[in-house]
Amino acid sequence: MATDAAVREFLDGVTHVTRRRDADTLLALMERATGESAHMWSSSIVGFGEYHYKYASGREGDAPAAAFSPRKAASTVYLADGIGAHEQALAGLGPHTTGVGCLYLKDLDDVDLSVLEAIVRDSYRAVTAGTYLQRARDGGTDL
Repeated sequence: MATDAAVREFLDGVTHVTRRRDADTLLALMERATGESAHMWSSSIVGFGEYHYKYASGREGDAPAAAFSPRKAASTVYLADGIGAHEQALAGLGPHTTGVGCLYLKDLDDVDLSVLEAIVRDSYRAVTAGTYLQRARDGGTDL
């Protein structure tokens, strides 16, 4: 759930020089890709827009439709529709590692920002279209 915490205050508190620089880049990139303003979604996640999910188990909630966090080891970009949905685009991104729904970037100077913006835009569109109901690890859409 989005909080009232100040995004700028959080980002200004990032001490790692590269993460702080990259956080400013990600803030602008995600605002362009989503058309949404940034909001804090926890003490360390900057989110843009939101979507509602409901699993077959009955569990449901709201989550940011696009998000990032300047973590110590790398900047984390959260892709709610899962990494697998972006396999082809990721091949042209540059150095990165992945988790189920996370893209880890150590230095945005080393990646193609236009590819990253397209990935964020596509992921955002997928989860806000009203057809995406699964967890990132499950992938796909329910129509």
